[in-house]
Amino acid sequence: MTWEARADLVVVGTGVAGLTAALRARELGLRTLVVTKDSAAAGNTGWAQGGVAVVRPDEHDDGDSVQRHVADTLTAGAGLCDEQAVRSILADGAAAVDGLRAAGARFDTAGDALSRTREGGHTAFRVIHAGGDATGAEVQRALSSAVGSGGIPVLEQHCVVELVRSDGGALAGALALDPHGNPGVLRAPAVLLATGGLGQLYAATTNPDVATADGIALALRAGATVADLEFVQFHPTVLYTPDAARGRRPLVTEAVRGEGAVLLDTRGRRVMAGEHPLEDLAPRDVVSAAINRRMAETGAECVLLDATGIPGFATRFPTVFASCREAGIDPLREPIPVTSAAHYSCGGVVSDVDGRTGVAGLYAAGEVARTGLHGANRLASNSLLEGLVVGARAADAVARDLRGGLTARKPVLPAVPAAAVVDRDLLQRTMTRHAGIGRSADGLAEAAATLDRAGVVRPLRTREAVEDASLALTAQALLAAAAARVESRGSHRRRDHPEPDDVRWRRSVALRLDVSGWLFRTDREPVRSVA
Repeated sequence: MTWEARADLVVVGTGVAGLTAALRARELGLRTLVVTKDSAAAGNTGWAQGGVAVVRPDEHDDGDSVQRHVADTLTAGAGLCDEQAVRSILADGAAAVDGLRAAGARFDTAGDALSRTREGGHTAFRVIHAGGDATGAEVQRALSSAVGSGGIPVLEQHCVVELVRSDGGALAGALALDPHGNPGVLRAPAVLLATGGLGQLYAATTNPDVATADGIALALRAGATVADLEFVQFHPTVLYTPDAARGRRPLVTEAVRGEGAVLLDTRGRRVMAGEHPLEDLAPRDVVSAAINRRMAETGAECVLLDATGIPGFATRFPTVFASCREAGIDPLREPIPVTSAAHYSCGGVVSDVDGRTGVAGLYAAGEVARTGLHGANRLASNSLLEGLVVGARAADAVARDLRGGLTARKPVLPAVPAAAVVDRDLLQRTMTRHAGIGRSADGLAEAAATLDRAGVVRPLRTREAVEDASLALTAQALLAAAAARVESRGSHRRRDHPEPDDVRWRRSVALRLDVSGWLFRTDREPVRSVA
């Protein structure tokens, strides 16, 4: 190792969950180090448009309540939410938002109150927002500023390769590469994974380039359990342009439909009429599936979102407006061409509502974590709230665990590890074709075989190699979970099993790695080798 850093807590990731945890850890007197493989602002948080779903005690619709928010979340989650976790996280939402505002976040207002909108799956106007449709950017700005002014060190351009242990087996920190590729060790008794999502598994996504499932892979290789990976939420409405079929696609926030926009097919017919009681504000899995069916029926590559009747569209949705104008579309006068794209992972590293995983000293918060809040399909705008609540709670949990005997150990310094990598273009095309919205046993098996054949073991000496290895391992885990779940539920749709099966499948599929590198379900059923 050529360099070393020490802390009580290492936070991997600079999104809402990671920075919230770092700020709370500083308040608790913990020596905290934040590390990110890119710039501090490069993660998913800054791209979030819609807002934060929260019921505030002094500002809410008549009849709305935390209990009603819980009910909407459970409905969207299609039977797989952990109801206790849902209640716990949502109950702390208002206090978490107050803390974010105290850190400097500025939300849009209507008079003396915060402005509220409605999004898919919500039965009330409870989504607060900033900058019209730039909520994530404002949250990222406020938290980054607070971390900077608080003197919390942030190591940018440092890529975490592997979690390391002491000679006694306890978690002892992380192996990382500095900006020049030199390996070093981050020594700490506690590591919080807040690495975001896995959108780069797919050819088209709303996620930035950094969303390569790093936290999932790190946790699996450290012995943690992951669950619900088959539930990848595809956002129904991203901007479609014929010349941009791959990479990050501009999001058209669900709040546009919350303000009255409607989906039409290329023949001018309503897409969501008769599909769901909430029509255009149905949960995302319902809307995405309906859009894909209509595209298949019409042979078109997109559908149309008619927002021409929304007054003040350019002011209310400046980010969407700018993206449309850049693509040569005038949303004030013509419908916006949209399609679906990979957006959010409802599953992740199994953790409780305090961020604790099954590995002592390892914590997870944000999109990388599976707390039980989202179930089979995330309710819109619950993600930023979860990051705020669980991020702060994870810091509290670390402080309690340190007082209870979690101590720093001398790490056994490993050599830079090697792992299977797959050409990213091939992986993304394979996952898009076989593990997108419509899945089947044959397609999932073909995808797994393709990736198995294409895997090449290489040392993880660069960020690109680390990312490609993370994508390869996570893809295999996702395919295994999707193949195991022989039903359709939430954002997991099987063409060969189109109906839900509550008798056998109202439960999660959980996976882990054994010491030989085999994926196992928690009932010890072997899945496949990932070596």
